[in-house]
Amino acid sequence: MNLRDQLKDILPEILPTNPADPIKGTELIRLIKFSLKQEYSDATLRYHFSIMCCDPASPIAKVEQGQGYYLRRVPPGLSSAGPATLAQAKLGLMFETTPELVDRALARALKFRAIFERDMDLAGKFPFVFESSFAPGAPYENLWKCPDAAVLDWGGGEPTDNGLHISPKLLELKRTMGVPPFTMASVKLKVSVSHDSYREDFYQALSHARWGHLGELVVATPIRDEQLAEELRQLGTEYGLGIQVYNLEEEDLDELPPGYIIQQMTPREFEAVLARVKRQRLTSPRSRILEWGLIEQVREGNAEFQELFVWVQRCLEDGKAYRRAEFARLMEEIPPEA
Repeated sequence: MNLRDQLKDILPEILPTNPADPIKGTELIRLIKFSLKQEYSDATLRYHFSIMCCDPASPIAKVEQGQGYYLRRVPPGLSSAGPATLAQAKLGLMFETTPELVDRALARALKFRAIFERDMDLAGKFPFVFESSFAPGAPYENLWKCPDAAVLDWGGGEPTDNGLHISPKLLELKRTMGVPPFTMASVKLKVSVSHDSYREDFYQALSHARWGHLGELVVATPIRDEQLAEELRQLGTEYGLGIQVYNLEEEDLDELPPGYIIQQMTPREFEAVLARVKRQRLTSPRSRILEWGLIEQVREGNAEFQELFVWVQRCLEDGKAYRRAEFARLMEEIPPEA
């Protein structure tokens, strides 16, 4: 039995039914490990919690404000229902509703997201993936408001087990010179683009990028149509949006293990995955100044944007760039009223 199926059986016995009395992630992981048939890392379990929280048929849900999980009340018949309209729109499948097609598209998207996250980690950058912003019940406007990921680049530092030590002297020097202490990129991930979808994909990526220093559209599969590639080059150059292609074949994605397995691969195993990647940059992003008024707008009513900027603030205060998993652990140690 795979991990997700095990969690579906175990979680209903552990999760509290009252959302007002949720269980913290660290405690949930501790209790679950007693029932699992093999060992899994904390990061792998947290990843599964995040993915399952976005599934209206799964038993786990995350509280809207604060930290913690509770037992979802699944309406009868929902377990066999198809994905929510928002998820289908995000995958470009508004009019393609067969379960097999949606499942395959979702599997490819999750694999590409895992590859992108690991790739950014190896590059010394700090990815923050948006998940609940596209969950069932989320506002449809999130398609134009929320990226798939934000990527922080602290521009160097001393590596530690959980992130980078940021030199206070370097931060002060950057402030003196008017240089931002970090660069934040807004990233839209697409498995593929076509003549029918590329304009919507591009302008969604551009819309997401308004609150960041940089904006990127990253495509998994090759763009073999030169006219389509040229259209994207012209748009990217005109609006300052970076466009990058990983040139992974759809068959490559289908052959790879699920995204959560990619997340827990050893460095050598993941190198074999990256060997299939042939990066191609169509356009480079233009840097812009962060618009704090706009940042306040996107934070309002969106827990993930709020978490993103709390993460940045905590890193600046502590002089250490935490990995997101380590930051989540630190936040769970803070009482809800703090």
